[in-house]
Amino acid sequence: MFNYPRFVLRKTDFAYSQGLCGARQLHGLSNRPVGQVGARPAPVGLALIHDVDRRPVLVFAGFLYEGGRGRSDAIVRSATRSPRGPTVKRVRDETIALHSGYEGGPTRAVAVPIYQTVAHDFENAAHAGAVFDLEQPGFHYNRVNNPTVDVLEQRMAKLERGTAAVAVSSGAAAVRYCTRNVTEMGSNIVSAPQLYGATYTYFAQVLPNEGVEVRFAADDRAESIAQLIDHNTKAVFCESIGNPACNVVDIEAVAEVAHGLGVPLIVDNTVATPFSLKPVAHGADVVIHSLTKFVGGHGTTLGGVVIDGGTFPWASHAERFPMFNRPEPAFHGVVYARDFPISPYAVRCRTVGLRNEGAALAPFNAFLLLQGLETLSVRLERHWQNARLVAEYLARDRRVGWVRYLGFADHPYHELAKRYLGGNYPSIVTFGAAGGYDASIRFFDNVKLFKRLVNMGDAKSLVAHPASTTHRQLDGPALARVGISPDMIRLSIGLEHIDDIIDDIDQALDA
Repeated sequence: MFNYPRFVLRKTDFAYSQGLCGARQLHGLSNRPVGQVGARPAPVGLALIHDVDRRPVLVFAGFLYEGGRGRSDAIVRSATRSPRGPTVKRVRDETIALHSGYEGGPTRAVAVPIYQTVAHDFENAAHAGAVFDLEQPGFHYNRVNNPTVDVLEQRMAKLERGTAAVAVSSGAAAVRYCTRNVTEMGSNIVSAPQLYGATYTYFAQVLPNEGVEVRFAADDRAESIAQLIDHNTKAVFCESIGNPACNVVDIEAVAEVAHGLGVPLIVDNTVATPFSLKPVAHGADVVIHSLTKFVGGHGTTLGGVVIDGGTFPWASHAERFPMFNRPEPAFHGVVYARDFPISPYAVRCRTVGLRNEGAALAPFNAFLLLQGLETLSVRLERHWQNARLVAEYLARDRRVGWVRYLGFADHPYHELAKRYLGGNYPSIVTFGAAGGYDASIRFFDNVKLFKRLVNMGDAKSLVAHPASTTHRQLDGPALARVGISPDMIRLSIGLEHIDDIIDDIDQALDA
């Protein structure tokens, strides 16, 4: 929900509803309103309490939310009351993916409704003005916010331990908004080289034409990235697990060098998913996803999301990030870092990026992505199990020249994968046929069960030849930099019976 009101409150009972969508009225510990917007009460359902360690936490819609600047390990918990006051009980990811952000409303519908509407009716002129000035929460025009999309945003933010999220029409839109939100002409971002092909092309070809330089590090190591950061650098970007290189970035090390030089870290967590890795817990400031992949999981729906970790001190770096620290003329002088201290990045992404460029996620697409998110945890278990069996089969086969799978001890990133993924290795397996490029192409051309396409994370098993599809625009040296060889085949292992998957691989290798 577009619910980013500004409140002038005493420090002892302050709370902001930004990023905690659907708030209806703000309450303090005494259960009395503590914020006003003109003559209208501030939004309800949000309360400030303290946990067992006396740390301030926010309760919203039955959930207790702990976070804010300086705490990268924000968690979502349920809150209950005992005779001695609030107690805290953790809500696990599987439950968040099914229930967070939606309570049924007046109809008591169990499934999240599809709000297929363009706009929402204002109560009166004062109400319309307050919503448009960001002084009061409310849905108004569905290019900017929508109730169905709002539930998806809340669930993704909570799963990634962020403070707010902005859902957009595709993963590519998420890449654009997350970078353009911090850059301006003459600035630069520094990126690890191992990227999805469309992201690499956007960084190498599109952003430079808009006056933003992208500097690709020699590799994904923190020291290589640090060498390229200067006073005009606005962000460091990486994929937590590179697609299709399957490198694993040492997020904590990269975050340390980025923060030491006053720069936020943006992490694309599409391949890992929040069920394996939460970059914010390791120092990332912004997390993005292509929801098209594992979250949607059925190859039916495009979508993306940008998640504000709520951790970067934008106000402390006012000279580097003027867009967060100067008055925004489109909203009567709003200063994002000052007026929205919990989620300034998400608020600006929505009100400047999404509002003006319009890559909005359709309500029906949000509904389909919510269905995928609800079953993600159980699908991932089957993905992981099948992928290991496929990798082991390929490793034993003499028709295969090489295999890369993060679960193998000889993989160069295996130790980092163990540290960050906890043994949940993604269902992406890459290999090259023993006969080199020609043999790999014959394999690609002769699969029958596998679908030849450039998506991944689907319930169905998929196969791609990156050098001729997703990374076709790259020459030989550029392919090597992003971790792709001409003979590489990328398998995205699906949910079919493992014997059928292996039978198809076997017959294609014989072609």
